Amino acid sequence: MTDDAVMKAVRDGRVEQLAVLFERHHVSLYGFFVRLTGNRTASEDLVQDVFIRILKYRATYHGEDKFAVWMYKIARNAHIDHLRKKKDALPLDEQIVEPAHPGDGPAEQAERGAEAALVARALDELSPKKKEVLMLSRYQNLKYREIADLLGCPVGTVKGLVHRAVAELGEIYARLNQEACGHEM
Repeated sequence: MTDDAVMKAVRDGRVEQLAVLFERHHVSLYGFFVRLTGNRTASEDLVQDVFIRILKYRATYHGEDKFAVWMYKIARNAHIDHLRKKKDALPLDEQIVEPAHPGDGPAEQAERGAEAALVARALDELSPKKKEVLMLSRYQNLKYREIADLLGCPVGTVKGLVHRAVAELGEIYARLNQEACGHEM
């Protein structure tokens, strides 16, 4: 069954079907929240909050949007509520650990970890809107049309926002990398 069909079943009273949607989406939703908040515990709580809200607001699902778009609308609202309550989340570079690649030696693992930490720090410096749109497009693999529907704006606005976010992320990464190299000398 498609996500849409499963969600319609949940909406129509077969709430046990929510477990199917949870199994399909909790990992990607968790990754989305970890990248936004930089806090694993908060991310776990937010995933649970999203599925509680899906259950609570199931009657409002009409299938006009793809299920994932509707779910991320709920996720955005949960994240906004979280930000209002909590301002002191841990920085991403203290939370995200890149898995080792098979065959990598200690030097390659250290380099990959350092790069991941720099990317995480660079992401942390982006505005919340730019960070969110990058997470949705690059990590959650939503299409620009879906992001536009989610944000309630034209597709061109999303494209521009993603473009500016990527450019700014590159600039921040280059600056942080240069600072890190300058400290090593």
